[in-house]
Amino acid sequence: MQTPALDNYPAGVPRDIHPEQFRSLGHLFDDAFARHAGNRFSVCMEQWMSFADLDTLSSALGAWLQSLELAPGARVAIMLPNLPQFAVTACGVLRAGFTCVNVNPLYTARELAHQLQDSGATRIVILENFLPTLAQVVSGTALADVVVTSMAELLGGPPAAVAEAAKQLPGQRVVSFTDAIAAGRGRSLAVDTCTLDSIAFLQYTGGTTGLSKGAVLTHRNIVAATLQAEAWFKPALQRAGDFSQVNSIAALPLYHIFALTLMLLAIRQGSHLTLVPNPRDMDGFVAVLKKRPFHMMPAVNTLFNGLLMHPDFAKLDFSTLYVSQAGGTAASEGTARRWFEVTGCPMIEGWGMSETCAIGTNNPTSNTSFTGNIGLPMPSIEIAIKDDEGRSLPIGEAGELCIKGPNVMTGYYNQPAETAAAFTADGFMRTGDIALMQPDGYSRIVDRKKDMILVSGFNVFPNEIENVVSLCPGVLESAAVGIPDDKQGEAVKLFVVRKDPALTEEAVMAYCREHLTGYKRPKTIEFLDALPKSNVGKVLRRSLRVGVGA
Repeated sequence: MQTPALDNYPAGVPRDIHPEQFRSLGHLFDDAFARHAGNRFSVCMEQWMSFADLDTLSSALGAWLQSLELAPGARVAIMLPNLPQFAVTACGVLRAGFTCVNVNPLYTARELAHQLQDSGATRIVILENFLPTLAQVVSGTALADVVVTSMAELLGGPPAAVAEAAKQLPGQRVVSFTDAIAAGRGRSLAVDTCTLDSIAFLQYTGGTTGLSKGAVLTHRNIVAATLQAEAWFKPALQRAGDFSQVNSIAALPLYHIFALTLMLLAIRQGSHLTLVPNPRDMDGFVAVLKKRPFHMMPAVNTLFNGLLMHPDFAKLDFSTLYVSQAGGTAASEGTARRWFEVTGCPMIEGWGMSETCAIGTNNPTSNTSFTGNIGLPMPSIEIAIKDDEGRSLPIGEAGELCIKGPNVMTGYYNQPAETAAAFTADGFMRTGDIALMQPDGYSRIVDRKKDMILVSGFNVFPNEIENVVSLCPGVLESAAVGIPDDKQGEAVKLFVVRKDPALTEEAVMAYCREHLTGYKRPKTIEFLDALPKSNVGKVLRRSLRVGVGA
């Protein structure tokens, strides 16, 4: 880790973590279940699951999977929203010595087929609501068993209707989640043979530049990320006095690396999760937040924004909110300012990606204001800013953000060319983000390479424009893209969602003229009712660019 970063490292956070204290994730889970057996692990729709429950249920599911005589490391797909079944499944698969393949439940048939075929998954645990999508593609996959569950299962309601599910999947062996658990209860879970170098997850990227790729995340990667998160957030969360009392809000989908790491942190430290299956239901989400004190709120910028827009959100008790963690996409200053005004808890921005188990850099949790940068390297991580030839650049000069650490993937599954291109000769992973490091060791993202706009030879970065426009009165959110321009090569087009229906194009233009130099100002502005977003809330600039060219 660089000297400036070390000089400014937050008090109470170690410089390094040691994943080698565990032989596998199963070992980490066994340790956590033994230490936290009496603690509550999650609450969903007011139904609680304890650590003892998670231990028993995941052990039974793992034993059932082992009874199928799968090969070590066999791929098990998980296609579930934020329900108790997710943690049971993920822990069961990993404790049994197999590999998790997280699947977005809202995938189209095309997207699902690609991921199942690419990963070679032979089993899947799926919510019955998504069976019609699976039915369209299952014949072209290697799936041999389909474990189907219902929303109410583990919440006091009935299991999925197996007969109905089987009708949708003729020729497949279908079993209910409850029956799989029951079959495994009478068996002993054999100790897994995994090492820290075994594959724990195939975590598929968003695929914004083409077909999604499976980031190979080993047990070492996931254990390291869990310990890194524990080390970083401990100073803030220990204010609760007892980690068993810490309530973290799991509104982001658990299949996404950001929320997955939150779940693993809760397991490690013995705290509990509030599972929010549908955060888009803002009325229901705010009602859940009213139920009990909450201490940690990880979210993307759009989710923070959505909560702020709800009329009842400001009425909540924020006295125990110790961490408002922003990630997934750049946080805007306007949203951060409003969040602090309402909650009194500053948004702490960090940076990570699927390929790094969501861990990379973060601002200290002791910060009292939003900084606009991505913070310092987390424990055992080294950051470098490099040019296209892989040479490290001096402090203050923008280049590609590169990362090295025990949390960084080993490569892309079955993609040797992509893997080779992802790493520099000295072992740093190229992230595709353009950043610069400041003299104090903090780094700042300038933008993604692929989103950069070239106006008359000048580099224009959409994040800068969107951050400025976020402070314009009457603007809810915005997105900037490049459009072809005969005179300048490209020009900036700005898409705006109004907060104030009376907001005009001229008002936005005037604000941009005041706050942006000439070549950065939008040439055209288009008002939309909503920006296109991924299922985790990232604005899809690519979709906007396609729309412009259509």
